[in-house]
Amino acid sequence: MTSGVRHRLSIFPLAGALLFPRTQLPLHLFEPRYRALITDALARDRRIGMIQPRESDDRRPALYDVGCVGRIAQFEALDDGRFNIVLEGLTRFRILNELDVTTPFRQVQASFDDYDDLADPDPLASVLRADLERESRRFADSRGYQLDWDAVARLDDEALVNGIAQIAPFDTAAKQALLEARNIVDRADLIVQFLLFFRLRDGDDDDATMQ
Repeated sequence: MTSGVRHRLSIFPLAGALLFPRTQLPLHLFEPRYRALITDALARDRRIGMIQPRESDDRRPALYDVGCVGRIAQFEALDDGRFNIVLEGLTRFRILNELDVTTPFRQVQASFDDYDDLADPDPLASVLRADLERESRRFADSRGYQLDWDAVARLDDEALVNGIAQIAPFDTAAKQALLEARNIVDRADLIVQFLLFFRLRDGDDDDATMQ
Protein backbone atom coordinates (compact mmCIF):
# COMPACT_ATOMS: atom_id res chain seq x y z
CA MET A 1 0.00 0.00 0.00
CA THR A 2 1.33 3.40 -0.97
CA SER A 3 2.96 5.40 1.79
CA GLY A 4 1.55 8.84 2.58
CA VAL A 5 -1.84 8.16 0.98
CA ARG A 6 -5.01 9.11 2.84
CA HIS A 7 -7.72 6.47 2.67
CA ARG A 8 -11.42 7.14 3.10
CA LEU A 9 -12.95 4.49 5.34
CA SER A 10 -16.46 3.79 6.55
CA ILE A 11 -16.13 2.65 10.15
CA PHE A 12 -17.93 0.30 12.50
CA PRO A 13 -17.22 1.22 16.15
CA LEU A 14 -17.63 -1.83 18.37
CA ALA A 15 -16.09 -2.29 21.81
CA GLY A 16 -14.20 -5.51 22.41
CA ALA A 17 -14.31 -6.65 18.76
CA LEU A 18 -10.72 -6.89 17.53
CA LEU A 19 -9.78 -7.59 13.96
CA PHE A 20 -6.17 -8.34 12.99
CA PRO A 21 -4.56 -8.82 9.59
CA ARG A 22 -5.14 -12.37 8.33
CA THR A 23 -7.78 -13.11 10.98
CA GLN A 24 -11.53 -13.36 10.54
CA LEU A 25 -14.30 -11.73 12.55
CA PRO A 26 -17.96 -12.84 12.23
CA LEU A 27 -20.51 -10.09 12.82
CA HIS A 28 -24.28 -9.78 12.95
CA LEU A 29 -25.50 -6.35 11.78
CA PHE A 30 -29.01 -5.27 12.77
CA GLU A 31 -28.96 -1.51 13.43
CA PRO A 32 -30.21 0.49 10.40
CA ARG A 33 -27.03 2.60 10.22
CA TYR A 34 -24.80 -0.47 10.06
CA ARG A 35 -27.09 -2.24 7.61
CA ALA A 36 -26.58 0.85 5.45
CA LEU A 37 -22.83 0.56 6.03
CA ILE A 38 -22.79 -3.03 4.75
CA THR A 39 -24.97 -2.21 1.74
CA ASP A 40 -22.63 0.65 0.83
CA ALA A 41 -19.48 -1.44 1.31
CA LEU A 42 -20.84 -4.28 -0.83
CA ALA A 43 -21.54 -1.81 -3.63
CA ARG A 44 -17.98 -0.46 -3.53
CA ASP A 45 -14.81 -2.24 -2.37
CA ARG A 46 -16.22 -4.36 0.50
CA ARG A 47 -13.91 -2.64 3.00
CA ILE A 48 -14.92 -1.60 6.53
CA GLY A 49 -12.80 -0.06 9.27
CA MET A 50 -13.31 -1.83 12.61
CA ILE A 51 -12.44 0.37 15.57
CA GLN A 52 -13.21 0.53 19.29
CA PRO A 53 -15.12 3.41 20.88
CA ARG A 54 -13.62 5.01 23.99
CA GLU A 55 -17.06 5.19 25.65
CA SER A 56 -19.96 2.77 25.57
CA ASP A 57 -22.92 4.97 26.51
CA ASP A 58 -22.89 7.50 23.67
CA ARG A 59 -24.49 7.14 20.23
CA ARG A 60 -21.54 9.00 18.69
CA PRO A 61 -18.65 8.11 21.03
CA ALA A 62 -15.08 9.29 20.79
CA LEU A 63 -12.93 6.69 19.05
CA TYR A 64 -9.53 5.19 19.62
CA ASP A 65 -6.99 6.26 17.02
CA VAL A 66 -6.08 2.81 15.68
CA GLY A 67 -8.32 0.19 14.08
CA CYS A 68 -8.11 -2.50 11.40
CA VAL A 69 -9.50 -2.57 7.88
CA GLY A 70 -11.51 -5.65 7.02
CA ARG A 71 -12.82 -6.93 3.71
CA ILE A 72 -16.24 -8.60 3.64
CA ALA A 73 -15.25 -12.15 2.73
CA GLN A 74 -18.69 -13.69 3.30
CA PHE A 75 -22.15 -12.21 3.75
CA GLU A 76 -25.70 -13.34 4.20
CA ALA A 77 -28.55 -10.89 3.64
CA LEU A 78 -31.51 -11.86 5.82
CA ASP A 79 -35.13 -11.27 4.79
CA ASP A 80 -35.66 -8.57 7.43
CA GLY A 81 -32.68 -6.49 6.27
CA ARG A 82 -30.11 -7.74 8.77
CA PHE A 83 -26.74 -9.10 7.68
CA ASN A 84 -24.43 -11.85 8.83
CA ILE A 85 -20.92 -11.18 7.58
CA VAL A 86 -17.38 -12.42 8.01
CA LEU A 87 -14.63 -9.81 7.86
CA GLU A 88 -11.13 -10.75 6.80
CA GLY A 89 -8.45 -8.49 8.30
CA LEU A 90 -6.20 -6.57 5.89
CA THR A 91 -4.14 -3.94 7.71
CA ARG A 92 -4.31 -1.64 10.69
CA PHE A 93 -4.96 2.05 10.23
CA ARG A 94 -4.66 5.29 12.16
CA ILE A 95 -7.44 7.88 12.00
CA LEU A 96 -6.24 11.24 10.71
CA ASN A 97 -9.58 13.03 10.91
CA GLU A 98 -13.29 12.30 10.87
CA LEU A 99 -15.25 13.42 7.81
CA ASP A 100 -18.44 15.48 7.83
CA VAL A 101 -20.84 13.19 5.99
CA THR A 102 -24.56 12.74 5.46
CA THR A 103 -24.48 8.94 5.65
CA PRO A 104 -25.94 7.35 8.79
CA PHE A 105 -22.56 5.65 9.40
CA ARG A 106 -19.34 7.48 10.24
CA GLN A 107 -16.45 7.95 7.83
CA VAL A 108 -12.83 8.91 8.39
CA GLN A 109 -9.63 9.67 6.57
CA ALA A 110 -6.98 7.21 7.65
CA SER A 111 -3.35 6.30 7.12
CA PHE A 112 -1.98 2.77 6.73
CA ASP A 113 1.63 3.90 7.19
CA ASP A 114 2.17 3.14 10.90
CA TYR A 115 2.14 -0.66 10.64
CA ASP A 116 3.88 -3.12 8.33
CA ASP A 117 1.06 -5.67 8.34
CA LEU A 118 1.81 -7.21 4.95
CA ALA A 119 5.12 -8.75 6.03
CA ASP A 120 5.31 -12.25 7.49
CA PRO A 121 5.43 -12.03 11.30
CA ASP A 122 8.52 -13.01 13.25
CA PRO A 123 8.21 -16.33 15.11
CA LEU A 124 7.86 -16.38 18.88
CA ALA A 125 10.80 -17.50 20.96
CA SER A 126 10.12 -20.95 22.40
CA VAL A 127 10.14 -19.56 25.94
CA LEU A 128 7.51 -16.94 25.10
CA ARG A 129 5.36 -19.50 23.28
CA ALA A 130 5.54 -21.78 26.33
CA ASP A 131 4.64 -18.88 28.66
CA LEU A 132 1.69 -17.98 26.46
CA GLU A 133 0.30 -21.52 26.40
CA ARG A 134 0.85 -21.98 30.15
CA GLU A 135 -0.82 -18.71 31.18
CA SER A 136 -3.68 -19.31 28.74
CA ARG A 137 -4.36 -22.68 30.34
CA ARG A 138 -4.17 -21.25 33.86
CA PHE A 139 -6.52 -18.41 32.95
CA ALA A 140 -8.99 -20.76 31.25
CA ASP A 141 -8.92 -23.17 34.20
CA SER A 142 -9.53 -20.30 36.64
CA ARG A 143 -12.64 -19.28 34.64
CA GLY A 144 -13.90 -22.81 34.07
CA TYR A 145 -13.40 -22.66 30.30
CA GLN A 146 -13.11 -25.98 28.46
CA LEU A 147 -10.67 -25.90 25.53
CA ASP A 148 -9.04 -28.44 23.24
CA TRP A 149 -5.44 -27.82 24.30
CA ASP A 150 -4.05 -30.25 21.74
CA ALA A 151 -5.66 -28.16 19.00
CA VAL A 152 -4.33 -24.97 20.62
CA ALA A 153 -0.79 -26.39 20.60
CA ARG A 154 -1.05 -27.05 16.86
CA LEU A 155 -1.85 -23.42 16.00
CA ASP A 156 0.89 -21.36 14.40
CA ASP A 157 2.21 -18.42 16.41
CA GLU A 158 0.18 -15.73 14.66
CA ALA A 159 -3.10 -17.66 14.86
CA LEU A 160 -2.54 -18.40 18.54
CA VAL A 161 -1.60 -14.87 19.56
CA ASN A 162 -4.33 -13.11 17.60
CA GLY A 163 -6.93 -15.73 18.50
CA ILE A 164 -6.33 -15.20 22.21
CA ALA A 165 -6.38 -11.43 21.75
CA GLN A 166 -9.76 -11.67 20.04
CA ILE A 167 -11.55 -13.93 22.52
CA ALA A 168 -9.96 -13.12 25.89
CA PRO A 169 -12.40 -11.22 28.16
CA PHE A 170 -10.12 -8.24 28.75
CA ASP A 171 -11.38 -4.68 29.11
CA THR A 172 -11.47 -2.25 26.19
CA ALA A 173 -8.21 -0.50 27.06
CA ALA A 174 -6.33 -3.82 27.29
CA LYS A 175 -7.84 -4.94 23.98
CA GLN A 176 -6.71 -1.71 22.37
CA ALA A 177 -3.18 -2.15 23.67
CA LEU A 178 -3.10 -5.58 22.04
CA LEU A 179 -4.31 -4.17 18.75
CA GLU A 180 -1.69 -1.43 18.77
CA ALA A 181 1.23 -3.72 19.68
CA ARG A 182 3.89 -3.38 17.01
CA ASN A 183 4.11 -7.10 16.17
CA ILE A 184 2.99 -10.50 17.44
CA VAL A 185 6.03 -10.84 19.69
CA ASP A 186 5.08 -7.66 21.56
CA ARG A 187 1.43 -8.73 21.51
CA ALA A 188 2.22 -12.16 22.94
CA ASP A 189 4.23 -10.61 25.75
CA LEU A 190 1.33 -8.28 26.58
CA ILE A 191 -1.14 -11.16 26.54
CA VAL A 192 0.95 -13.11 29.05
CA GLN A 193 0.98 -10.06 31.34
CA PHE A 194 -2.76 -9.47 30.97
CA LEU A 195 -3.65 -13.13 31.54
CA LEU A 196 -1.67 -13.12 34.76
CA PHE A 197 -3.00 -9.75 35.90
CA PHE A 198 -6.68 -10.48 35.26
CA ARG A 199 -6.42 -13.96 36.77
CA LEU A 200 -4.85 -12.62 39.96
CA ARG A 201 -7.25 -9.70 40.09
CA ASP A 202 -10.15 -12.12 40.02
CA GLY A 203 -8.84 -14.02 43.02
CA ASP A 204 -6.59 -16.80 41.74
CA ASP A 205 -3.45 -15.95 43.75
CA ASP A 206 -1.46 -19.18 43.41
CA ASP A 207 1.41 -17.12 41.96
CA ALA A 208 3.16 -14.11 43.36
CA THR A 209 1.47 -10.81 42.61
CA MET A 210 2.68 -8.77 39.67
CA GLN A 211 5.39 -6.23 40.38
